[in-house]
Amino acid sequence: MECQAFMRKRLLPLNPLRAFEATARYLSISRAASELNVTPGAVSHQIRVLEDELNVMLFERSPGQLKLTAHGLALQPSSSAAFDSIAEASAFVSRQKTGGDLSINCGQALASYWLLPRLSNFTKFYPSIRLKLGAVGDDAAVVPDVSDVTLSFGDGNWPQFYTRLWTHTVLVPVCSPTILNANPLRSPQDLANHTIIHSDAGGEWHRWLIAAHTPTTIGKRHFNLSNTHLAIEAAIHGHGVALCEVMTVAGLIEDGRLMTPFARTIPSQSSFYIVCKNELRNSAPVRAFSQWLAGELSEKAPAEDIPAIQKTPKRARRQ
Repeated sequence: MECQAFMRKRLLPLNPLRAFEATARYLSISRAASELNVTPGAVSHQIRVLEDELNVMLFERSPGQLKLTAHGLALQPSSSAAFDSIAEASAFVSRQKTGGDLSINCGQALASYWLLPRLSNFTKFYPSIRLKLGAVGDDAAVVPDVSDVTLSFGDGNWPQFYTRLWTHTVLVPVCSPTILNANPLRSPQDLANHTIIHSDAGGEWHRWLIAAHTPTTIGKRHFNLSNTHLAIEAAIHGHGVALCEVMTVAGLIEDGRLMTPFARTIPSQSSFYIVCKNELRNSAPVRAFSQWLAGELSEKAPAEDIPAIQKTPKRARRQ
């Protein structure tokens, strides 16, 4: 007990330690000052206080250059880890007290193939937020005013609502592994022997075929469906080749349920937006969900990189 009390008395002062940690991370007093929202002179003063407290030099100072001494190198990892641990604990406490009801609405394809597989991550971080999820068949038909947060697919023109771009996306052809096993797709010209699945009036495939320098009338049959969700399901069940948003089908590609026979993509003419009523934009549940959505995308590989994975998945090889 006496040893623990002695160690507590020897804890370093917090503000000088924060100034040291930020400066050691950037090796720049000005950048540390900007992060801490103080002046460079204040940072320099706090570092001198810490050096006096420890009776060592923590930095080697020369014109235009700042380097950690051996003592600074010894202190830096522990100080950074300590502040990271405090930040994580603070975030955890904040998440635990963030509660309330939150209704979410989006297109059925996005809900089924992107949101639902990840939603347990959100509820783990925010157990006190009670979710209600609604979905409509067509991404473009999602009405922003029927829920607290709407993931809308369009041009972002909803002036009566708070609108924030979530992500752009690209379109890529997808099909089931059984299609490729029965009738290979080595080049876009091979689409002449396959059924083309449409989830719109045909404009998306028209743009993709032009980009692939392929006749726009190609395809032995055209299967028209009313929305993206049905088009993806049709592709999974081997009815033909569909053109889909990469981020929506990325999980199906990783699982081997769908494949991307061609690497060529085209930008979607619409993007995904986070939309809510202006009076709700700063509510705790809405802010938590918006931040989580942004984090889920930033932790993944860019959507445009997924189609480059064209080798047949293990599941398909076994079939």
